[in-house]
Amino acid sequence: MCERGPMKPLRNEPKLADQSEKAASQSWRLTGKLSIDLGAIAHNWRSLDALTAPDCETGAVVKANAYGCGIPEVGRALAKAGCRTFFVATPEEGATLRAAVPDALIHILSGYAPGEATAFKAHDLRPILNAPEQVADWFDGPKGPAMLQIDSGMNRLGLEAAELASLAPLPGQITHVMSHLACADVPGHPQNPAQIAAFDQMTAGMSVPLSLAATAGILLGEETHHQLTRPGIGLYGGWPYDDARRVVTVEIPVLQVRDVAPGESCGYGATWVAKRPSRLATISAGYADGLIRALSTGNATGYIAGHPVPFAGRVSMDLITLDVTDAPETRPGTMVELLGPNQSIDDLAQMAGTISHEILTSLGSRYDRVYH
Repeated sequence: MCERGPMKPLRNEPKLADQSEKAASQSWRLTGKLSIDLGAIAHNWRSLDALTAPDCETGAVVKANAYGCGIPEVGRALAKAGCRTFFVATPEEGATLRAAVPDALIHILSGYAPGEATAFKAHDLRPILNAPEQVADWFDGPKGPAMLQIDSGMNRLGLEAAELASLAPLPGQITHVMSHLACADVPGHPQNPAQIAAFDQMTAGMSVPLSLAATAGILLGEETHHQLTRPGIGLYGGWPYDDARRVVTVEIPVLQVRDVAPGESCGYGATWVAKRPSRLATISAGYADGLIRALSTGNATGYIAGHPVPFAGRVSMDLITLDVTDAPETRPGTMVELLGPNQSIDDLAQMAGTISHEILTSLGSRYDRVYH
C-alpha cells in the first residue's frame, strides 16, 4: 500500500539545510553503531553471583544470541568471569556457544526431540527435559546428563506432580531439577509464594541440586536460590536488577537535515505536523533494526550531545525522523544516541510499551557492532 501524499509544488528557496553542512565530514558511515560492554556483562554476573551463598552456583542465560549481544563474545566474557553453566534455547545456539566456550556445560531450554540426537552428541549438549515423552526419548536415545523441569504453577513447560511421581526414583543422569517463576518481577505477587511452596513440595526428599531463580527470582531472596540460579536480563543491564551496569549503546548517524514551516508534516500518514519553524533530521535506522514502530511520534526521544530530540512522525523500515530544532548544531553524520548514558533499554522499552527483553533481542544485523 502506498502512503505517499499529493505532490507539492516546487519552491524557489532550498529546503535542505545549509549546503556547507554537506561537506562537513566525509569520514562518517551510513550504518548505525551498536556498542556492547562485555566488562559490564561480566560485572553484572559477578554482582548477581555475590547475592547468593557460596554453595549456590550462578549460571547464565545466553539464549536469543545472548539477548541480541552475541553468543560467542558474551559466552567467552562470562566464562572468563567464572561462569561454567549456560542456558540457550536451541541446539543451534548450543553449537555456537560450544565453539566459543569448549569446556562449558550447555543446557537446551527447549528440551530434546529425537531428530536432534546428532547435534546433541556432536556438541555435548544437555537437554532440559520438559515432558514425559522427552524423558522417554532422551533415555531411549542419546542418554547422558540432563536437567528435568517440573511445573510449579506457570503452566508452560515441565512435568506435573503425577508425572514426576511416575519417574521415582529419578534416573541417575538427571543432574538438576528446575522450575520457573511466573511473577518474580512483582515481589508481592501471591503466585510467588504459591510456586515456591509447590516447588518445595514436589522436590521434597530429592538429593539432586535444585534450580528455581532467574534474575528476578534471585532478587526475591534466598528461599528461591537453592543450588543453581539462571540470570538472564540482569546480565544485560535490564530491570528488575536496578544495580546492573548498562551494557548496550546504540548510536545512529543523521543522513539529512531540513527546515520545515509551521503546518508542514513529516513521514507516513502525516502524523507529525510542525507547530513552529522546525528543523528535522532523518537517521538511518528503523523497525528493521529493532526500533519498533510503536516508538513513533509522541512516544520516543533520542539524544544529541546530551540534549533530547523527540521522534517526529512514524518510524519506518529504515528511517526515523527527529525534531532537532533545539539541537541547532545537528548535521549529516551527527550521531543520535538511542541507547546509552542518557537512555537505558528500560527507558526505550517503556516508550514503546514493551519490555527491555524485546528491545534487546530485536536489534538487527545491520549495525556496526563494537565490543569493549
